[in-house]
Amino acid sequence: MMLTQADRRPAHLTEVHAALTALPASDQARLGVTEEQKNGPHQLTYRQAERTFGLITRALKKGEPDGTPSAALTTVLDDLLEASIPGEHKNASASLAADWTDVESFSRPPHHGSSDCADPEASWGHRNSNLPGPKGEMFFGYYLSAATMTRDEDGPPVPELTRRITLSSCHADPVRALTPVLTRMPRNGIPLGDILADSGYAHRDADAWALPLRAAGAQLVQDLMGTWQATADHLPGL
Repeated sequence: MMLTQADRRPAHLTEVHAALTALPASDQARLGVTEEQKNGPHQLTYRQAERTFGLITRALKKGEPDGTPSAALTTVLDDLLEASIPGEHKNASASLAADWTDVESFSRPPHHGSSDCADPEASWGHRNSNLPGPKGEMFFGYYLSAATMTRDEDGPPVPELTRRITLSSCHADPVRALTPVLTRMPRNGIPLGDILADSGYAHRDADAWALPLRAAGAQLVQDLMGTWQATADHLPGL
């Protein structure tokens, strides 16, 4: 699926199968896309790719889906993202920039007064818009949170590579969803430096963001202007 995304193709299983069978012969052999059998080499079929995808989905999903990833899935995501960082850049910077964005579901929202739809883990969320007209609107889907490498203060420029991601339904707080993803990094031998985040993170309860990250060794660089402005709006005499 990552190969299809890198090639700007949709992550359909037909495209996944096409991406795997288009790899160089040595890579196909290394990944098991081709296997030597009694009658000669056998290449992965679409049906086998579909079955493999089903097995992976069952292994990584929660017993009772609730809109947040299982522990097994978060481990796989961490490992995949870390493997995507070239070795020469792994220690180039300990600083990260954190933010979240909206991801609409493939499903239509449920009818009013019901919860029945093709994507039961999706929910309604709010996003800001830079388009003319209202600056905010509702959408049906998920929040995608990402932590991207950025240069250390007074350090040299570094590639802005995504080091960690997580996806959660909009009924879950994206800040609380990202916090454990970041605090796992030092336990895996990856120190945390400055964490740059906007006011959406600054106004959360300390237990949800600031305290666990500081305990993990991070230094918080927060945009407080949005928080101050919101306070001033509610307290005109401030």
